[in-house]
Amino acid sequence: MSSLLDQSALLQVAEQLVGAARRNGADAADAVAVRGMSLSVGVREGSVEESQRAESDNVGLRVFVGKRQAVVSTNDLRAETGDQLAERAVAMARVAPQDQFAGLADPEQLAREIPDLDLLDPELPNVERLENTARAAEASALAVIGVSKSGGASASVGIGGMVLVTSHGFRGSYLGSRHDISMQAIAGDGTEMESDYDFSSALHTTDLEAAERVGRAAGERAVKRLKPRKVATCRVPVVFEPRVARSVLGHFASAINGSAIARKSSFLKDKLGEHLFSRGITIVDDPLRKRGLRSHPFDAEGVAGKRRAIVADGKLTTWILDSASARELGLTTTGHAQRGVSSSPSPSASNLHLEPGSATPAALIADIANGFYVTDLIGMGANIVTGDYSCGAAGFWIENGELSYPVSEVTIAGQLLEMFSTLAPANDLEFRFGINAPTIRIEGLTVAGL
Repeated sequence: MSSLLDQSALLQVAEQLVGAARRNGADAADAVAVRGMSLSVGVREGSVEESQRAESDNVGLRVFVGKRQAVVSTNDLRAETGDQLAERAVAMARVAPQDQFAGLADPEQLAREIPDLDLLDPELPNVERLENTARAAEASALAVIGVSKSGGASASVGIGGMVLVTSHGFRGSYLGSRHDISMQAIAGDGTEMESDYDFSSALHTTDLEAAERVGRAAGERAVKRLKPRKVATCRVPVVFEPRVARSVLGHFASAINGSAIARKSSFLKDKLGEHLFSRGITIVDDPLRKRGLRSHPFDAEGVAGKRRAIVADGKLTTWILDSASARELGLTTTGHAQRGVSSSPSPSASNLHLEPGSATPAALIADIANGFYVTDLIGMGANIVTGDYSCGAAGFWIENGELSYPVSEVTIAGQLLEMFSTLAPANDLEFRFGINAPTIRIEGLTVAGL
C-alpha cells in the first residue's frame, strides 16, 4: 500500500522526460504521469461473479517545437525508454502542422501552492470486505417485498492521481481514492418485470452510504416501477429527480465548453453575459471542494483552480476553458484543463452543481394538475450544436400535485434554451456525484407517448 502512495519515482520519470525533450531540441515540454489501482468484487444471487484487481503507471510527454506539438505515451518507465520517447516526440513535432494556440500555460497562472483537499482515504478495504459489502447490498435489495431477482451488486475501491512537470518550472502531484457500491434489483416476474438500481460513491469510506441502504433503495425503486402505463402525447411540466436532474446540468456544461465555443459548434456560442436562467439561479464549479469526487489542487496544465459561479443570478459569466481554447477566444484559461497521457489538454468541468432553491420537492409539484416526474433517462439526450433535446424516459405521472402511477416508454423533448429559462430548483441538493443538482422543474416539455 505504501508503495502505491509514493509518487517520487513517477516525479523523477516526468522530470527526466522533460529534460530529455529539451536536450533533443524541444522549445518547451510537459510530462504527465498517471497512477491507477482498482479492486472490485461483484456478486449475483449470493455467489461471487467476478473479482478484479488492476494496477498501472503510465506517462505521457508533450513537446513543442515552435508552434508545433506532439504527444507520446508509454507504460515503460525505464530511463533508456524515456530518452527514445523524447527523441521520437521531438521528431514528430517538427513535422506536425502549426497550431498558433498551442503552448504551455502562462507562468503567472500556475499554482504556487498545492492545497490539501483531503482526497485520499488511508484505509482501503481488502477483497473480503468488498465481498461482504456487495453481499450486504444484494441481501438488502432481495429482502424488499416484490423484488424477484438480483441484477448484481458490486463494491470497489481505487486510487488515482497524477504527476505534472513542465519545462517552465511547475512540479506538482496528487492522489485520491474512490469507493463505490452499486446494486441492480429486478422486481416482478414473467413479462411484467422492471429493474432499477442505486449506488453510492465517495472518496472516503466514512462518506459512503451504507450498503444496506443502497440495496434497499434499489429494491424499492424497482418495485415502484411495476405495472407502468403509457400516456398520450402532451405538453406538460416535467420534474426531474436529482439523479437525472444533473444530466441537464451536464448538457449545459458541454455547451459552454471552450472547445465547442471556439469551433462554433455550440448553440450557446453567442450567449456569454446573457441571462439564460431565471434570476436567482446560480451554477457553481468548484475544483477545490474538500473530498469532492472531481476535486484537484491544479488542472492538467498546472493552473491553480478556484471556485467560480459559472452562472450568477441567471447570467452566464464564463466559458469552461483550458489555455488553448482561451487563446483562441482571446480570453484567459479558467483552470479547467484535463488530460490523459496520450492526449493534449482539453477543457472540462470539475465539481459542478446547481445551487438549491427554497421550495421543497413536494411544493415544486403541488400545483401541477398533469405532469411527469422523471426518474430514469435513456440515450444521450441533447444536440449541443442546435440545442434540441430528446430523451427516452421513465418515471411517474403527476396528477393534482401527487405522484400517481409509473410511466415508461415515453420520450421527453424540448429546446435547451427554453428549458434553461424556465428551470426552477428545489431545496434538496446533495453532493453525491461529480455533477450535482437538486430536484428541478421545467415547464412545457413534450411528453411523447401513445
